[in-house]
Amino acid sequence: METEQTAGLAFAAHDHDACADEILARAEALAAEKGLRLTPVRRRTLEILLETHQAMGAYDVLARLAEDGYGKQPPVAYRALEFLVENGLAHRIRRLNAFTACMHPGEPHSPAFLICNGCDQVAEAPGRAVQEAMQAAAGTAGFRIERMSIEAVGLCSACRAQGAA
Repeated sequence: METEQTAGLAFAAHDHDACADEILARAEALAAEKGLRLTPVRRRTLEILLETHQAMGAYDVLARLAEDGYGKQPPVAYRALEFLVENGLAHRIRRLNAFTACMHPGEPHSPAFLICNGCDQVAEAPGRAVQEAMQAAAGTAGFRIERMSIEAVGLCSACRAQGAA
């Protein structure tokens, strides 16, 4: 469930290995529950996205997959990433044209992404209130939103403390 506590996890000191292991276990359980095939390349792609809280471009993921022997052709990465996004295991960060692992797989949530210009970390924060405000504003204009991505760019507290530009 979306919480303020998990929203800034990417920007806080934490046991990242435990964080990644927990998300991977939840993703595997979700895949089993839904009857999805989490193939070796799909699983490895998710593991790569879970290595840091930074968004990765498809070609960066492809390079890592190629190092692991999964092939060097772009469709290898794009298909795996598409599967992960379509099934709620990853998100596409449009501003960066990149992907990040979902921190709440299997949970209904409305993410808002906080992107740090200093360290390139991406946090998945609760965005339901922002989405509801956008829906209300759209409704008064007679507009129906079909897709929405909430992304904010700035500096995390650690980068602000270090005086990052």
